[in-house]
Amino acid sequence: MKGFLQQLFDYNFYCNKKIIQQCSALDNVPDNCERLFSHILNAHHIWNSRMLGIPNEFGVWDRHDLKKWEDVHYENQRTSFEIITNTDNFEKRVVYENSEGRTFSNEIKDILFHVVNHSTHHRGQIMMALRDSGVPPEPLDYVHYKR
Repeated sequence: MKGFLQQLFDYNFYCNKKIIQQCSALDNVPDNCERLFSHILNAHHIWNSRMLGIPNEFGVWDRHDLKKWEDVHYENQRTSFEIITNTDNFEKRVVYENSEGRTFSNEIKDILFHVVNHSTHHRGQIMMALRDSGVPPEPLDYVHYKR
């Protein structure tokens, strides 16, 4: 389980890094790309905080300047790898409040998978926003990563 989750987060890191590089090379980043990528970073941070049982620093839709994306992204990745490495029971449930104050609980393995899946979903939206603005997006399919 640990090895597979580490591989998924490595893939997630790779894809997010590609988005950061592509957006950094643009003279003008489409607003929706900035909004959605900031959301990816925030959600990852929030889920890490929930799993660690600590307060989060970012709101779900806080905006980050492009210059800070890489630092937040790296810290998210480092924290997720630390969580994966230090977890002995991936079926352990984490009780948390969502952004609306409702209480839920999920297993750590499901939360970790959700972080990657959520990021993939919004990266697809970012790729469409890039394409709509005339920028061909990088291929980020898992199979491309594995080649």
